Amino acid sequence: MKNLNEFKIPFVGLKEGKHQFDYQIDKKFFDAFGYDEFEEVAFDVKIEFNKKETLLELDFVINGTVNVPCDITGEDFDLEVNGDFSLIVKFGETFNNENENLLILPHQAYQVEVEQYVYELIVLSIPQKRIKPGVTRKGIKATEELEEQLRSKEDKKEQVDPRWDQLKQLLDKK
Repeated sequence: MKNLNEFKIPFVGLKEGKHQFDYQIDKKFFDAFGYDEFEEVAFDVKIEFNKKETLLELDFVINGTVNVPCDITGEDFDLEVNGDFSLIVKFGETFNNENENLLILPHQAYQVEVEQYVYELIVLSIPQKRIKPGVTRKGIKATEELEEQLRSKEDKKEQVDPRWDQLKQLLDKK
């Protein structure tokens, strides 16, 4: 994987408190990870970085679109994707990232690398089942299906057998 320096946040020079980091993600970002499942990608990533005396809190929020094929029709469409993730960074003797929400950095660390967390958040926020808006499981657009149902009901009303009207009159007389 290519080194992504812009995703290294040096926290040593930051004052305690909240800081905002914004990133624009495109296909080049995923190319660096060797991930080529989609062609067009456009994401805004916001990281609220809260530096405290003994730990760091990072809150990730992603919003964007990814161009993927519909699982039913096979047509490409822009899928809107949103997600969030919180990470706590503590300091210890050795590096440890075994817990997904807790990162332990060595005491001598001066920066935190967030590219892997951004990558995983985006990839895991994309649903397994990708269905183009307006498409039902049968592959028919929902609006077309509703219009067809309305037309068939109108046709049925017009095709009422006149003999039924005569039978209804007999029932009403009783």
